Amino acid sequence: MSEERTTHFGYEDVAVNEKASRVRGVFDSVASKYDVMNDLMSLGIHRLWKRQAIEMSGARTGQKILDLAGGTGDLSLQFAKIVGPQGRVVLSDINQSMLHKGRERLVNEGVLGNVEYVQINAEQLPFPDNHFDCITISFGLRNVTNKDAALSAIYRALKPGGRLLVLEFSKPGDERLKSAYDFYSFNILPLIGKVVANDEASYRYLAESIRMHPDQETLRGMMDEAGFDRTEFINMSGGIVALHRGFKQ
Repeated sequence: MSEERTTHFGYEDVAVNEKASRVRGVFDSVASKYDVMNDLMSLGIHRLWKRQAIEMSGARTGQKILDLAGGTGDLSLQFAKIVGPQGRVVLSDINQSMLHKGRERLVNEGVLGNVEYVQINAEQLPFPDNHFDCITISFGLRNVTNKDAALSAIYRALKPGGRLLVLEFSKPGDERLKSAYDFYSFNILPLIGKVVANDEASYRYLAESIRMHPDQETLRGMMDEAGFDRTEFINMSGGIVALHRGFKQ
C-alpha cells in the first residue's frame, strides 16, 4: 500500500489534503486582529513593501487584476483606484473570514462597482485562459500546499504580456540580521500574538511557515519552470521580504 503523501504545516508534517483546512483555521482565528497585528509585527513597514509591489505591477486604467490571498484588501483597495470604473479587480482568498474582512473594508472605503470577491484556492483558478493583466499574491504563497500548481494556474490565467508579482517573507542574507530575525520570530512574535490576538499558536505557525518557504533563488527558479519570462526579485528590509516578478510570454 502506498504511503500517504505529506506536506509541511509550519514544522509539522501533515497529510496533503489536510493543509488547506489547517491554514483556514489559522486565519479564521486571526482575521479580526489581522491588520492590527500586521502593523505591530512590521512596525508599519508592510505598507511600504506593498506600495512597491503596486508600483512594480504596472497596473493601469481599464485593466483586470487578480489579488490572490488578498486578505483584508490592502492591494485591492489601491488597484481599484488605479484601474477605475472601466477596470476590474478580483479580491480572492481561500479563507471566508479574511475575505469578509476585505469586503467590509473596501465597502467602508466607498469601493463598490469595480471589485468582486471570490473564495478560491490558488491552485485551481476558476477563470478563463489569458484573462488577467496582472496577478498578485501577497504574503500568501507560503501557505499554498502545491506552489508549482498555483504558479502554473496563475500563468494560464494571465494574458500574454501579463505579469505576476509575489510579495513574500524570504531569507535575510546577513547572518547578524538572520540571528536577530530568528530571535524576534520565535520569541517576540508569538508573545505579541498571545497578548493582542489571544493566539500564540497561529503566530508561531507564521514564523515556522516563513522558514519553510523557498528562498529567493529557489522561488525564481520555480517561476521559470512554470513558464514565466524575465523573472527577477528585489530584496526588501535586508531580504526579510522579497518581491518577485515574472511575465507571461
